[in-house]
Amino acid sequence: MDSIVIPDSPRRWDCLSLGEVMLRLDPGEGRIHTTRRFDVWEGGGEYNVARGLRRCFGLTTAIATALADNAAGRLVEDLILQGGVDSSLLRWVKYDGVGREVRNGLNFTERGFGVRAAAGCSDRGHTAVSQIQRGDFDWGTILGSQNGTKWFHTGGIFAALSESTADAAIEAMDAARATGTPISFDLNYRESLWKSIGGRARAQQVNRELVRKVDVLLGNEEDFSAMLGVEIKGVSEDFGELPIAAYEEMLREVAAAYPNLKVVASTLRTAHTASRNAWGAIALYEDKMVHVPQREVEIYDRVGGGDSFASGLIYGFLAGKGIDWAVQCGVAHGALAMTTPGDTSMATLAEVERTMKGGSARIAR
Repeated sequence: MDSIVIPDSPRRWDCLSLGEVMLRLDPGEGRIHTTRRFDVWEGGGEYNVARGLRRCFGLTTAIATALADNAAGRLVEDLILQGGVDSSLLRWVKYDGVGREVRNGLNFTERGFGVRAAAGCSDRGHTAVSQIQRGDFDWGTILGSQNGTKWFHTGGIFAALSESTADAAIEAMDAARATGTPISFDLNYRESLWKSIGGRARAQQVNRELVRKVDVLLGNEEDFSAMLGVEIKGVSEDFGELPIAAYEEMLREVAAAYPNLKVVASTLRTAHTASRNAWGAIALYEDKMVHVPQREVEIYDRVGGGDSFASGLIYGFLAGKGIDWAVQCGVAHGALAMTTPGDTSMATLAEVERTMKGGSARIAR
């Protein structure tokens, strides 16, 4: 496996993400089907990584996406601006008045508690971003000498939105590779996105092509199985026991199948209840296996934990910290992100570093 090389030429952004940003409607402590009010957040698998790198780690990030030009779209934009992510690459699409042709995605998510699992209900058909096609973004200019990014991130959620988004992801990754930009891809399998367009068979057909263009591949055991057809052995259906040797074998099998990969990483999650998980990670880099053992964490809102792992890992590489530090950072950032509401991280770098050192939860004042 080759090493990750961060471009040393001046570039406008530290990380640029390509993906959907939805409006998350959160019933707080209640249930979606009984609530009378929602809090609103912005969120999306690819976007959450850029936002985490901006807000927690202080880097300069941008999101390439599209929104229908109406009040809901402008609310999403306002939330993006509050998060500090550069929105200059946001494409506004004319709204038809009722959403027959184009609309903005909604994501209803309840947090779960104890024996009641977290649950989500997406309303995202015909969204502006799902209609993005090859040529809609001028990647030559975006990634050229007047702009450019040190890291490019996208993932399986964006690729699942439509046939044209998968093709647009390929176009963007080809342009990034041409400029020597490291590319990360989070498999992020979502059954709801694939089940009506061919299921796992189609997911594997699409993602096997995409992964051949990637440097850093992220996921969990279900992602690798559903999206690439690489099964993990010896893991029970409820993931109650996670044999590390089996994860090592899975990561090595993925690396062997895709020799372009420089890093393959998997989060390790055992959900004892919705409120108490064991959380860790394992990664393969330069033929070295790095394992951060699971640690018991209490969950407030589990959505976005994997995205925050990704941003912590990426930060480690961008900051030149080394693979061991990067994986530990990803695990700590993911754990902290699951202690607050919403998809995105509210953690600080100081909190991440303290968690990495095993710091306690005693009050800091």
